[in-house]
Amino acid sequence: MGGKNKQRTKGNVRPSSSGRAAEVLAREGGVIPGFVGFDSTVTSELSYVPAVHGAEDIDNLVDADFRLVLRKLSKRDVVTRLKAVQDFGSMCQERDAEEVKGVLPYWPRIYCKISMDHDRRIREATQQAFEQLVLKVRRSLAPFLKSLMGHWILSQCDTYTPAASAACQAFQAAFSPTKQPEALSFCKDEILTVLQDILLKETADTLSDPQSVTQEEREAKYVRMLTSSLLGVKRLLSLLLQDDRVALEQRLADLVNSGKFWKYSKHKTPQVRGAFFEMMCALCEFTPGLAQAEAARLCPAVLLSIDDTDPVVLPPVWEAVLHVVTMIPDCWVHVNSKKGFLPKLWSLLKEGGKGMAKSLHPNLMPLLSKLPSQVTDPALDFYTTFFTSFVQGLSSERAAMSPSESAVIVTSVVECLRYCILHNTENEEHQKKISSMLISQQLLPLVEKALGNPLLQNGPLFLLVTRLLVSLEKRVCLHKEDEDSNRKDVFQGLLTDFWEGLGLLFVRYVDNEEADPQALEGIASLLQVMRYPEQVNRKHSHKTKSVKICFSKPEDNGKTGVEGDGVEKPVQTVSLVNEKAFGSLQTQHFEDVVCQLAQLCLVHVNEKNSERHLIFLSLLLRSFHTPRVFSTLVELDDKISKDSGKDEVNMKNPALEFLLERVLVWLAEKDRSDTGHLVEMVFSSLLCCSKQEATRILNYITTMNLQWGIILQIIQRACADPDTLQNCNDWLKGAVLGEKLLGLTEELCKVGHCSPSSTSSTSSHSWTLISLVLSQHHNNVPLIGEVYMEKILEKLHATLSETKSLSDAGNMEPLISFICDVASTFFSSVQDCLVLLSAEELLLTVFQLTAQDQKHTHLSDSLLDKLRKVCLTGVQSLIQHSDYEVKEGGFLHSAAIWVKNQLLTVCLDIKSLQVLVLAVQSVVETIISVCNQDFSILFEFFTLLMPGQTEWTRIRGALPPQWIRIPLLSSRHRGVCEKPSMDMWKFRLSSRLPAHLCACALLGKVAQTAFTPCDQKKEECPSHVLNLKNTVSELLYALQWCKEVEYSPAIISTFHSLLTDWGLSEGLQTHVPKKKLLETLFSRSLEDGGLWSLTLENYIHTSNFTSENVRRLYDSIDSLFPACQSKLSTLQVLCPIMTKEDRETLVTLATAGLINWQQNDNVYWCLTVLLCCLKASTQVEEEIVQAVLATVMEWRNSKEDWFLFSSDLSKATVEQLNLTVEIMRFLSWLVTHSSTLLGTNQWDFVLCSMLAWLETASENVSSLWNPWVQLFVCENTTLIVKLNQFFTSSSPDVVENLPSELTGEWTDFFVEGIYNLLLPLPVKIIDAFNEPDDPVFPLVVLQSVGMALKYVPVQQLNQNSLPPRFIADQKTNLPEPLQTLLNTFCPLLLFKARPLQIAVYHLLEKVMPQLPECDGEGDSNKSDDDRDEPCLSPPASLMAILSTCEELCDSILAGVQVGELAVVQPLSVEYSCILGYLLAWKLLLTFFKSSPSHLRAHYAQYLKRSCSLNKLLLHLFKLMPENPAYPSHGSETKETKTFFTESLSLAVDRSDCVEWELPHLACSVYYSTVQDLPAMVRLWWNSQEKRVSAAVEKFTIKYVSPVLSAEEISSVHSSTQMFDSMTVKARSAAREVIATYSVDDIFIELVIQLPQNYPLGSIAVESGRRVGVAVQQWRNWMLQLSTYLTHQNGSIMEGLALWKNNVDKRFEGIEDCMICFSVIHGSNYSLPKKACRTCKKKFHSACLYKWFTSSNKSTCPLCRETFF
Repeated sequence: MGGKNKQRTKGNVRPSSSGRAAEVLAREGGVIPGFVGFDSTVTSELSYVPAVHGAEDIDNLVDADFRLVLRKLSKRDVVTRLKAVQDFGSMCQERDAEEVKGVLPYWPRIYCKISMDHDRRIREATQQAFEQLVLKVRRSLAPFLKSLMGHWILSQCDTYTPAASAACQAFQAAFSPTKQPEALSFCKDEILTVLQDILLKETADTLSDPQSVTQEEREAKYVRMLTSSLLGVKRLLSLLLQDDRVALEQRLADLVNSGKFWKYSKHKTPQVRGAFFEMMCALCEFTPGLAQAEAARLCPAVLLSIDDTDPVVLPPVWEAVLHVVTMIPDCWVHVNSKKGFLPKLWSLLKEGGKGMAKSLHPNLMPLLSKLPSQVTDPALDFYTTFFTSFVQGLSSERAAMSPSESAVIVTSVVECLRYCILHNTENEEHQKKISSMLISQQLLPLVEKALGNPLLQNGPLFLLVTRLLVSLEKRVCLHKEDEDSNRKDVFQGLLTDFWEGLGLLFVRYVDNEEADPQALEGIASLLQVMRYPEQVNRKHSHKTKSVKICFSKPEDNGKTGVEGDGVEKPVQTVSLVNEKAFGSLQTQHFEDVVCQLAQLCLVHVNEKNSERHLIFLSLLLRSFHTPRVFSTLVELDDKISKDSGKDEVNMKNPALEFLLERVLVWLAEKDRSDTGHLVEMVFSSLLCCSKQEATRILNYITTMNLQWGIILQIIQRACADPDTLQNCNDWLKGAVLGEKLLGLTEELCKVGHCSPSSTSSTSSHSWTLISLVLSQHHNNVPLIGEVYMEKILEKLHATLSETKSLSDAGNMEPLISFICDVASTFFSSVQDCLVLLSAEELLLTVFQLTAQDQKHTHLSDSLLDKLRKVCLTGVQSLIQHSDYEVKEGGFLHSAAIWVKNQLLTVCLDIKSLQVLVLAVQSVVETIISVCNQDFSILFEFFTLLMPGQTEWTRIRGALPPQWIRIPLLSSRHRGVCEKPSMDMWKFRLSSRLPAHLCACALLGKVAQTAFTPCDQKKEECPSHVLNLKNTVSELLYALQWCKEVEYSPAIISTFHSLLTDWGLSEGLQTHVPKKKLLETLFSRSLEDGGLWSLTLENYIHTSNFTSENVRRLYDSIDSLFPACQSKLSTLQVLCPIMTKEDRETLVTLATAGLINWQQNDNVYWCLTVLLCCLKASTQVEEEIVQAVLATVMEWRNSKEDWFLFSSDLSKATVEQLNLTVEIMRFLSWLVTHSSTLLGTNQWDFVLCSMLAWLETASENVSSLWNPWVQLFVCENTTLIVKLNQFFTSSSPDVVENLPSELTGEWTDFFVEGIYNLLLPLPVKIIDAFNEPDDPVFPLVVLQSVGMALKYVPVQQLNQNSLPPRFIADQKTNLPEPLQTLLNTFCPLLLFKARPLQIAVYHLLEKVMPQLPECDGEGDSNKSDDDRDEPCLSPPASLMAILSTCEELCDSILAGVQVGELAVVQPLSVEYSCILGYLLAWKLLLTFFKSSPSHLRAHYAQYLKRSCSLNKLLLHLFKLMPENPAYPSHGSETKETKTFFTESLSLAVDRSDCVEWELPHLACSVYYSTVQDLPAMVRLWWNSQEKRVSAAVEKFTIKYVSPVLSAEEISSVHSSTQMFDSMTVKARSAAREVIATYSVDDIFIELVIQLPQNYPLGSIAVESGRRVGVAVQQWRNWMLQLSTYLTHQNGSIMEGLALWKNNVDKRFEGIEDCMICFSVIHGSNYSLPKKACRTCKKKFHSACLYKWFTSSNKSTCPLCRETFF
């Protein structure tokens, strides 16, 4: 009780507990009061058990986990309860039986509650958990059964089916089927008590707590419980044994006697009503005595509810109705049938059961059989009303729309009719009247109604009527043998009446000029069904909705037996047995009706030429093709013409006579559109002829020049079933039809006469006909003669071949489309079709059309798709042939040769290559799918596709040689070239791909598709690997070529992307054993060198080969020692991973060659090998190095031309340049690694050579198009860089050992000489090559020169010897050399060459700190004017570039919003513009930071007026990423690195970080801006619109402010600035700076607080301690410091220095300006100088200017006198 933390009452040692209270009650009273759950004691009334028996008992009996779960079950939250139930179930499953049994005493209470939960998931989970409990405890459940069983039965009748089935499952798990009645018998009283209480006592509010459950949920639960209870009674009765049911009758009587119980029959909820009627069924079935006793209430409740058509209620209501009329004979005593029951029944029938016919109508015949005469009298009126209402129901809306509803009603009507007819067959007058009425007024009108209604025609009506008639006929036959002739006469009379009525009905419809075609079709359908009821019966048993008669569409050729029209097989039967089996109906009337109708039709056709009657006649003859019918038709025609055709046939056959005289005449009529029914008549007639007659007649028809559509229909009809095909076989194989079809093919394929009419329906029929005769086979035998089939295929192939040569196939599309259709059908349906050579040729042509780009073939997408499908079908059919081989002239052989030709001779673009690869891949995939494990065909095909070795060599040689430039300049390859020319390097690839790349792509894709990766561990490899080895080598070569040309131009980049998409970018290395591939590449490298060596190097690197693997490739190292260029290339590749011993051997060989250079022609090779070994860190003795150096110096004297000093490099050979470059490399290595070996002479040699080479380079700028000249300059600048590094970074020990004068010479002479030549070099290069995108542009030279320029001393820049460059009207205070430097290099910031831009930036960055000094000198002479605030421009040349860049950036970033990241393509024109812009700002900020405070104010004012800074900030927020995370490649650290925490190194030669260089640079510029110009940034931020300012603030707070604040605080800590009388301290944690100022007795302490969004927000200045200062003065000083920190563009220390200066001036006696109350002005740092003549007070000029302009007066702010 009370809160958890309250003090307990003294002496109360245990917490309060309701459980303990219950225990006390039990102990004192001996009886536990009746509350909380159900009791397990056996009592007659509902009793209870406690939730707990005391805390101690629970602890002993129930496991702690169970206790926790049981507590959760009483929680309010649905999810908690659901989870708890699921946990309970899984715990019951997992725990020991003893632990689970401990829960049993508490389970009944919980189960009874949660099994009735509102949430259906919980109810389902409860039953599942209960099942687990039952399975675990088994018999131990018995003592608790009575408490559980009532709700268990309720749960089995739950309205949520999964919950009910789970409860049933638990029940079956607990009790076997034999034990279930016993268990229920044991608990039957308790169960009925629970059910009775719910039905009679409970309400919605008593079942649920109104306080916690909504009205809706309470009602829903109440309805559910009522439904379950009613169904529970039914379930209980159905499961109990009969004795137990009798024992329960008294208890049930108590329930049934209640008035409340009977109200459930009218309950508003359908579920409850349905359950009530189900319970009524159970009462009638299981307790008939009780039902009889309650008949007075039961009968009205059931019989008067038949109009309840709710889907839930109607089935149980009608079940109950049938139970009541069966079980309670006097039920009609309690119900007025005439007023109560029948009107409801009539209404229900008229409305077709209100959509519930399926549930209602099957009950009507059983009801009819149980209706006594008191209900049906007078019988005639009753039956008339009954059937009229019945038939009227067919017209109801639901029945008219639903075929299934209509079928049920029809079935029920006919069943009831049949029942009534058979039960009214006595020879009494009233019964005769009834039977006659049923036939004439019900059955015949129903049939007539069906004739015009397709829904009824397609339903079961006709079949049911036929069965009725067959039944009557059988009864006539039956009674013929009996004595009772009266019954026979009755049945005979009924049949006669029916046929007379039906005949009149048919004649009325047929004998009409405007007969309804729907009605005629209905009549034909009815007669057909009467003729073949068993056929229709079979169809209806397969749930087919209708008997469709198809007479114009092609039949499904694959079928045998019963065909699509449904009547073919019986027709054959009739033709065989003739009239003996004239249908199932034996009545003569049937035959007469058919003959009468046939004659009527012929009359109408002859007289009125009625098409509809002709169609009807055709339908009749399909079912009734007997001599009698044909005789009737022939007799009618008196005029018999003597025709030529007639003489040839036997005229004794009426069918033939009718065919020749009538049908063929009709067929020959030209204007007839629909001839399907006439073709049917032909075959109906032929069924009465012999095979020979049929052949003669069909040949005659073929020669009649009929339309091709008719011939097509005849052939289709002939193939419709095996028997007809057998009869027509001679005609189909014959020469008459064959020649006719060949002529048709030739006519269709006349390409020259192709006209729009070719697409007409006639042509369409013709193509369908050709397709049919080619593809239709029976038992693998062609439909037509094989000779004619071969000729037709040859013609089609010839036509398709012609289309390939046409320039525009647009007009040919229809023809090609038709040929496609024919070929597709032929390939797919004819087995072994491609045994014919003409078929293979046709397939090859189709393949060629699919494998070429649409630009060449001019075919549409849809037609191309069609051709592809035809090709695949053909290939599949070809390969499936069991003994197919790839032989010359065959499809696969020809296709492979053609594809290889395409690759080698036709220049393909990307699209053409894709199309070709796709076509070949489709063929390969088809071969794989058909061949399964047999790859022999695939190997042969692949081998044929591969070029030979000579072809490979030729197409490799055709690859453009530009690949050599990049490996040459990066020192990865030492190559030569025969007479390089500028045109060669300017060459650009066209839009076509080199043949080598195309071949590699196609073969790679095929190999990837066809072959699986091989097992690298196996030594043995399959035979195809030998082929694959060459393919993979060539693919790797092609990939290396793409890599070396840097995937440029765009077509190569696209090609590489294509290979990546295909999964070929790694080169299929896994498909070949590594060692085999390595050997292949090594041998190619040794043989050809060049790119093969680079391919080998890349493969060794990616496959991680060791020196042991490589050592196996060659016998001895001597064999590799260069005797040719290819060996040198190979050696360069292998050197880094050779063994140490091999490298030492190489050094020995190379040194020997160099020392004996006079006897050796290959000095270059020896020097190269030596350098390769040195680069691979091979240890070399000092004597060897000195010997080689001495040799090189000797060359200087004897072979000076080898050094190319002062040479014209354009005339130098590649070999000469290579040798000079190697000497440079050797000298660079010496400077870096062996400088201690160099004496004075050697140093002189090195330095003088370097300078001489630089002069040569400077004089040969125009030759820099040549990669070898570029290499010459690059290696020279590398030597310069190495020398610079050596002289600037060497340790003191090394410097001491140098020759004494060397350092001085380097500084005084060589540095000046180097940079006098180097500084003008970039400008010279740009003048010579002004197009950066030109292939010959020497970018790499600019890069290397830029790296050398990094080391230029500032002094050299200040005194440079550049040609003077000045701009007219340019204001400047700078010395001429500096101005020239700026004017020369600033424009280069915009040049589209990143290395140059970065180099220029580094160059100018060195001079920027010196420039403000010049402005300072010039500024001291300026007089103080009266303007607002003086401004001063930064260097004009820099501002001019900035202005240009600004405009370019505006246009580039115009469409990007602030906060979005502008995506800039690296190294594009836009990239260069933005890079130049940001670099210019970096320089400007460096300049700004270097300037003193007073000049900084002037520069800031200039930037403010020009708005440059505002634009910069907007641009920066379009260039900085939303998340400026630094891309780290190493291990992750806890602190997140950003572009603000990491410094930016702008390296000239770095290209790996280009993609994030601009974002990083933008962040760096922003950081410098907020650091150096905080006041201006703050001003800009405050002026922005809300969206922009919010984005800026959010970004700054998150990424910039923490870093900047920390740096500001740190700078205060580390500041070396000393102030007299002022000390400054910093608190980094609180972001505070404390300044303490003390003079004499005055003591001031100020606390400067940096805001969270520093520097955007204002810095807060708070007061600390103060002594001896007046309050007003104190406030003034605080305000001044705040103003300085807010408005000055500098650091906090600078602001404090300014403020201290101000206070010092104040103490020196200088008065404050009375406008700003400060001695020193806040932004321009001037003193008050302008004095008022009246009051003598002095003011700042800027303050006065602002005062006058804002007040529009020129009076003194203090005395208000006019200010002069």
